[in-house]
Amino acid sequence: MGNITVKAGASMTEGRKKAAVAGGLVLGALILLAAGVYAMYEKKGYAYERTDMTFYNPLMGFAVNADYPDAVGDNTLVYVDITWREWEPEEGVFAAAAVKEANFYDRWQAEGKKVVLRFVCDIPSEEAHMDIPDWLYEKTGDGVFYDHDYGRGYAPEYNNPVFIEAHRKAIQALGDAFGRDGMVAFVELGSLGHWGEWHTLHTQGALRMPGQSVREAYVQPYTEAFSSARLLARRPFTETAEKGYGLYNDMTGDENETNRWLEWIAEGGIFTHPEQEEKLLPQPEVWRHAPVGGEFTSGLSYEEMLSREIDRTLALLEESHMTFIGPKCPVKEELAQYSEGVEAVLRAVGYRYGISCFESKGWKWGKAGSVALTVENYGTAPIYFPWQMYLYIYDEAGERVGRMQVPVDLGKLCGREAVTAVLDEVPKGRGYAYAVAIEDPDTGEPGIQLDMDVYSRDRIYFLNISSIQ
Repeated sequence: MGNITVKAGASMTEGRKKAAVAGGLVLGALILLAAGVYAMYEKKGYAYERTDMTFYNPLMGFAVNADYPDAVGDNTLVYVDITWREWEPEEGVFAAAAVKEANFYDRWQAEGKKVVLRFVCDIPSEEAHMDIPDWLYEKTGDGVFYDHDYGRGYAPEYNNPVFIEAHRKAIQALGDAFGRDGMVAFVELGSLGHWGEWHTLHTQGALRMPGQSVREAYVQPYTEAFSSARLLARRPFTETAEKGYGLYNDMTGDENETNRWLEWIAEGGIFTHPEQEEKLLPQPEVWRHAPVGGEFTSGLSYEEMLSREIDRTLALLEESHMTFIGPKCPVKEELAQYSEGVEAVLRAVGYRYGISCFESKGWKWGKAGSVALTVENYGTAPIYFPWQMYLYIYDEAGERVGRMQVPVDLGKLCGREAVTAVLDEVPKGRGYAYAVAIEDPDTGEPGIQLDMDVYSRDRIYFLNISSIQ
């Protein structure tokens, strides 16, 4: 038995040696095969730095008064406010042509600008006046003329059913004239209160704001008239918050007022202007799905907001996630005097897309591979319209031979966020150049400047070359 055991043991040891040799040969073959496979497989990666450039990109930035053409410049938004008095001078007669002419509408349309619109019934000023038409006053006449701390004017009785019905028709006509051609991007729900800001100085003689059910009757016509625009409310009222509308802050730059407004957004609050107090609903992170706009406060100087306290201004803008500021915004002389602060503000609002990383891989001799792009939004808000990013492929002659949609939803890529998108079956080979662009759906052409330090031309950003002839 012992000999058999020893013999058997010797035989097993010899088997292990043979197996080890065979295993080594197999492992070596696998290593050689892997090396060959690796040699036939290409993988290239690129990383890109950001820039400190100030962009004038579409659908964000300053919204300058449309009737001040010398101040619009490179800004892509213009602001149009329309009083009921100028809109419907006679009952059923709407002055669309005159309003468009006064606001250089055709010019801005030809230049690709978009409109921020507000319809108003009461603007306090130094002189006694009315901002509703005479015929409507004769039909209603139950408002009050006021002379208080805000100025002088006429505050309508918004509860009047005749007034409500006439308002519905006026907004319907406004939508027919301005809401069908894609020019109006943002509508600030005005109509009610001083400056269309949904508040009145009722403690000094103006009538109180109407309750929620009546306010709803003022909101609904906008919903129907401007179905392709983004609607914004002054505060998170129940009737607008439940619809997911955006918000605007006409006290931008004022720390106390803006913080109170931000508190309403985060936690809700109490609206004291109607006869019975009502709740404001919280809309935390409203900017993820709806825009935030507004204008700089008139209570502070640009010297304070854009120079001495620029850090405070920038912090408030970032916390607000604002997309546009206007019509109270720096123009003409302020642009030059406070250029550093102005550029900092423009870099702090809206979206700021770019590619931080790009990787291509595939078989060396294959005709197709895959690419991965890390798309970043360095801004504080997304774009709120369906713009798409595309990958362009160019051959050695510089001719574009391919165009592929990058599978990323820019509207959901919110501030300070990134996503990696992968595209398969991408043409590849020696001499191919890859580039990205975000196309304007109105024109089909690249329309957005990207925040990445690479060679670019005509808003097309090249990912793997330093130039193209």
